[in-house]
Amino acid sequence: MHRVHLRIAGRPSRLQNSLRFLILWMITGMLYYTVEGIWRIGNGGWANIVMLPIGGLCGVLVGSLHKIPRFYSMRVITQALLGTCIVLTIELLTGIVLNRWLGLQIWDYTGQPGNIMGQICLPYGVLWFAIMPFTIWLEDRLRWSLWREGSPYSLGDIYKKLWTGGRL
Repeated sequence: MHRVHLRIAGRPSRLQNSLRFLILWMITGMLYYTVEGIWRIGNGGWANIVMLPIGGLCGVLVGSLHKIPRFYSMRVITQALLGTCIVLTIELLTGIVLNRWLGLQIWDYTGQPGNIMGQICLPYGVLWFAIMPFTIWLEDRLRWSLWREGSPYSLGDIYKKLWTGGRL
C-alpha cells in the first residue's frame, strides 16, 4: 500500500508550518510529560517540567521523519530503530547539560545496565523501541486529525509490520 499525501488548499505557508510544528511540539510534549509523570510517581519520584519540551522535541523530530519519502518507505523496524536513536540522542545530550553540567539531577541511570554516563541506558532504549511505532502512529494521527494531512495507518498494522518486517 502506498502512502497518499493530501494537500488541502495548497501548500501550507512557512507560518502555518511553524505553527503546526509548535502545536505538535506542545501536544507530544504534554503527552510525554504526562506519561513520564505517571511512570515516575508510580515509582516514588516526580516529573520535572523540562520533560515537556524535551518530549515535544522527540515527538516532532520523530514525526518529521515521516515527511521524508525515503524514511516512510523503510521497514517499520528500521523506522523504530531510527526513532529510538533520535530519542536516545536527545536524552543523552539534554541529560549531559541538565544533569551533569547544571546539576539538576532530573534522572540518573547509573545503576541500570548498559548506561552511558548515567543519562541513557539499555532497558529504556528497549522500551523506546517498543513504543516507537505508537509515537509514529500518534504523530501521523495528529497531523491527519488536525489538518487532514497524510493518510493515517492503524496502530495494529504498524505493530504487526514491526514484528513481520513489513513496510507501511
